[in-house]
Amino acid sequence: MSKKYILLLLASASLGLTSCSPFQVKSDYAETANFNSYKTYKLRIDDLKLNDIDKDRVLNEVSKQLKMKGMTVSDAPDLIVNVKANHKKVQDVQGSRPYGMYGWGGPFGWGVGMQRTWTQNYNQGALILDLIDARTQKLVWQGIGSGISVDSPKSKQKQIPDIVAEIMANYPPNRNK
Repeated sequence: MSKKYILLLLASASLGLTSCSPFQVKSDYAETANFNSYKTYKLRIDDLKLNDIDKDRVLNEVSKQLKMKGMTVSDAPDLIVNVKANHKKVQDVQGSRPYGMYGWGGPFGWGVGMQRTWTQNYNQGALILDLIDARTQKLVWQGIGSGISVDSPKSKQKQIPDIVAEIMANYPPNRNK
């Protein structure tokens, strides 16, 4: 196999994997920021309204992702990482097309049909990561991920590392896009 074919196969496989994500992730950044100059960080959790278990999960994963990008913790950081979380109540309504039970008159006749509607209520969580230049106190990067199943402890345990990794995949930003 040629290298071109292998690269194409890997690119399409990774695109396929990322497009199947249950999360909605987006990010934005300041065009003027020099992301190569940021080497150290400090976590700020003033706005992190989570229980202690989830707070530890989020903070451990954020630190892990930043360390994988070559950053280290510091008391005099280049970046302040402000972590926020929220959730909202979601009502998911799904319906089926009417289906007939019986009818008269062929394809253009009349009959009796039924339609079913299902409603599901649940809480959906989101994480917001603000990266603030410690020197200027200005926001230089923001990543937002939503779609966490807040009502299920087992789901949260698996989803928190996954969503933080997806959010942080966009840092530092690729300015060639």
